[in-house]
Amino acid sequence: MAAAADTDTPRERYRAQVRAEITQRAWEQIATAGASALSLNAIAKQMGMSGPALYRYFAGRDDLITELVREAYRSLADTLGTAATDGADLTGLAHALRDWALTDPQRYFLVYGTPVPGYEAPADTTALSSEIMTTLLDACAALPQGGAATSVGGYLEDHREWAAGHPAPPEVLHRFLTFWTRMHGVLSLELAGHFTGMGFDPALLFAAELDELLAPRP
Repeated sequence: MAAAADTDTPRERYRAQVRAEITQRAWEQIATAGASALSLNAIAKQMGMSGPALYRYFAGRDDLITELVREAYRSLADTLGTAATDGADLTGLAHALRDWALTDPQRYFLVYGTPVPGYEAPADTTALSSEIMTTLLDACAALPQGGAATSVGGYLEDHREWAAGHPAPPEVLHRFLTFWTRMHGVLSLELAGHFTGMGFDPALLFAAELDELLAPRP
């Protein structure tokens, strides 16, 4: 009990506040210059701290990026988990994903955009990513099944490590990957501004892609 109490001391609360401010300033920096340009020294200067003082809160750039990645994955996992608990089907989850991404594009790009050069995420962030995948795989598995077996489905039966032990049959794995890649394809193009000036509403394209993906299979 004493160890738990120690985490709620004024010193620990102050440390948590400073870390929260550092991560907030990091998000602002990423929004301006991208994750690859993240600079702890620049953040320290903004906060009126020395570089070495800031390193008492984060061991280095990669440590800070890991915290941001955890925040992003945890936020999306909670968003989709809450939607699923409230009864959202795959359509509802897809729109929850899009709303989450549009709310903060830089958060989306940090975890689903171009990898940060030289950065390798630790195992616990993979677990958070798997939580998101599991929620969506469950929703795919709840859809009416049908259609002929495919060669890709057969291949996925033997290459399903990415599904983190989910018991979905091959056809569900294939349908999920199709959903996952096409939804992220539309989202990534929209968030990067590639639809700007083309004269149509990206929301309608997203919905049309989703309708096609979820149409009953012959």
